[in-house]
Amino acid sequence: MARSISQRQVEGSRAPAQGRANPAALDAARAYEIASGRCADPFAVLGPHNTPEGRVVRACLAGALRVEAIGAASGRVLGQLEPIGPDGLFGGPVEGDEFYLLRVVWPGATTLAEDPYAFGALASDDDLALFAAGAHPQLPDILGARVMRVGSVDGVRFSVWAPNARRVSVVGDFNSWDVRRHPMRLRQSAGVWELFVPRLAPGERYKFAILGPDGVQLPFKADPMALRTQASPATASVVAAPLEYEWRDRDWMSSRAARQAPDAPISIYEVHLASWLHVQGRPLDWDEAALRLPAYASALGFTHIELMPIAEHPFRGSWGYQALSLFAPTARHGDPAGFARFVDACHAHDLGVILDWAPHHFPNDEHGLARFDGTALYEHQDPREGWHPDWNTLIYNFGRREVRNFLIASALRWLEDFHVDGLRVDAVASMLYRDYSRAPGQWTPNIHGGRENLEAVDFLRAVNDVVARRCPGAITIAEESTAWPGVTAPVDSGGLGFSYKWNMGWMNDTLRYMARDPVHRRWHHDEITFGLMYAFAENFVLPLSHDEIVHGKRALIAKMPGDDWRRRASLRALFAGMWTHPGKKLLFMGGEFGQQREWSHDRQLDWGELDNPEHAGLVALVRDLNRLYREEGALHRTDSRTEGFEWLIVDDRENSVFAYLRSGGAGARPLIVALNMTPEPRANYRIGAPQAGFWKEILNTDAAVYGGSNLGNLGGAQTQDAPAHGHGQSLDLVLPPLAGIVMRLDHATGRRHDG
Repeated sequence: MARSISQRQVEGSRAPAQGRANPAALDAARAYEIASGRCADPFAVLGPHNTPEGRVVRACLAGALRVEAIGAASGRVLGQLEPIGPDGLFGGPVEGDEFYLLRVVWPGATTLAEDPYAFGALASDDDLALFAAGAHPQLPDILGARVMRVGSVDGVRFSVWAPNARRVSVVGDFNSWDVRRHPMRLRQSAGVWELFVPRLAPGERYKFAILGPDGVQLPFKADPMALRTQASPATASVVAAPLEYEWRDRDWMSSRAARQAPDAPISIYEVHLASWLHVQGRPLDWDEAALRLPAYASALGFTHIELMPIAEHPFRGSWGYQALSLFAPTARHGDPAGFARFVDACHAHDLGVILDWAPHHFPNDEHGLARFDGTALYEHQDPREGWHPDWNTLIYNFGRREVRNFLIASALRWLEDFHVDGLRVDAVASMLYRDYSRAPGQWTPNIHGGRENLEAVDFLRAVNDVVARRCPGAITIAEESTAWPGVTAPVDSGGLGFSYKWNMGWMNDTLRYMARDPVHRRWHHDEITFGLMYAFAENFVLPLSHDEIVHGKRALIAKMPGDDWRRRASLRALFAGMWTHPGKKLLFMGGEFGQQREWSHDRQLDWGELDNPEHAGLVALVRDLNRLYREEGALHRTDSRTEGFEWLIVDDRENSVFAYLRSGGAGARPLIVALNMTPEPRANYRIGAPQAGFWKEILNTDAAVYGGSNLGNLGGAQTQDAPAHGHGQSLDLVLPPLAGIVMRLDHATGRRHDG
């Protein structure tokens, strides 16, 4: 940062007039403001100005030796700019009205460029009014660093929202990070500061130098609207090249609405890219990931990849959930164009891409959003509203129009610019309730005296409404862990408007049940059955996510009780129950092969476990479950409707057996699913069937190919005229130990005897 300057130094170093007074000369106070980098209105001083003596030009070029104004068209010297103050303050008459360039002689170099202060205001009054109203439809058009041409001059327009700042300068390598060189113009109607810097190009590093309302220089701030950043641990923003990627996914984009509808099969592979696979000891870049990850997930039959947050974040240990640059793909994996190529590669493999998005909070790093202009701008002033006790982070002020506009623009950045197919919104419950994780006295009620965060509710509805209108076929998914009603109900019906909601109740109950010793499961039968009482209240996703296998919770397979064989068998049974249960599916990476260690963001998955046939068998099962899920309409067409599910056996606590019917309507063959959650095989186990005929065993998790004991029903079973479970016929089945089987009606006899 430039050294400080006293007003006495300014007065004492004024260049003496030679012959006559320099018409560009300044009074001591104004010269001090400019020379010390504290001028709030630089365009009133710098650049060209008409005076009674003619046109004068002033420039603040700390460290310069000599400055001349050169005619842009003629190449003539139009005037010499003489020192009019200390530390690079120059000024003087410039003849005529020809557009000029500044030729600056520096120690060891000479530069020639347009004067930033010769350009007028850039953002239109209409744009600023829309932003001030929180309704700008394309916020990156007016805020951030954008490569553009003004007239015939190429450069970069910088703009930033900092309404309470006394002065804002843009600093970077191009001006030696000197706050005096490029102070910005304030557009008071919206609190936006802007400046066009000629001849800059993509790749320039920059930040904003903000003088707070108290006159104190804040730590340099990264651009909240940056489209590209330095790789962590560096923190500068980077001028991004325009994203001019030639997309090849027209067929995918035109069909994705049907692919992501409630009656479609959606099976999601959740990935933390930095720890999925390493090459040469480092995480994959976007192009390396594009060659490996889509092919892998597609071969396993998943329909979607969900990436944990990729917006730039300073702390790797936050896994991306504490982001500071909500518009920039993390530089850990490459540039924004690389991310676009990755998404396109996923679409080429018929895979949708869902991003985790965290609009609920942000970290308090000094280069970030915290007290951005010296005041609580993005967050609440009151810590009872603005501080998150769980993560020691700051909460966005959802009631502020500009903040809402900023967050909605971030969502659209991923969906529109990068063709992302969905956003999974993190920690929605923490947004909905003012008392979330707070004791009495640590929170403030809403205007009605309640605990609901009305501003956050309005924000979530606004996001979902905008996404539905502007991004046809895109989906939003809520990680919401409470009983808030109507999470996936339409906004116009009073709901929050999400497409899907994570079924956290199913996850907690199921994992608790599966972790129990089989001998005790009979006493906890309701942990499996209870979820069907609300399974159709929302459009659900069944998540076995990263949150369940960290911080001492153990890997999925390690949660299962017993020896190695029983653990693997229990995990296979869990997968069978999950894939045949109503709801879309989500499985975190490593679960597909039964990784035995907890996940760590610091290392890649334990891919060597695939060399073990038992673990390879789990992969084969996940692949076959995904295939079955896609091919059998009974498993996905009625995911969100009660008519798609019927309990056949719900009360066999003694044997820990569950059986149910899945139906998919016209053209979908009915399926009977039976789960035996004990290590004891069950022979001659009778289950009612809705229609007489031959029911083929199309999946058995105890098959040898999956690592099981190969006990089963020899391909299928014919119904018998023995009424059971409300139906006029039944199947006499073998239920393998710790296993799930799926039976499909393949050859109906035409008889249907439902009792």
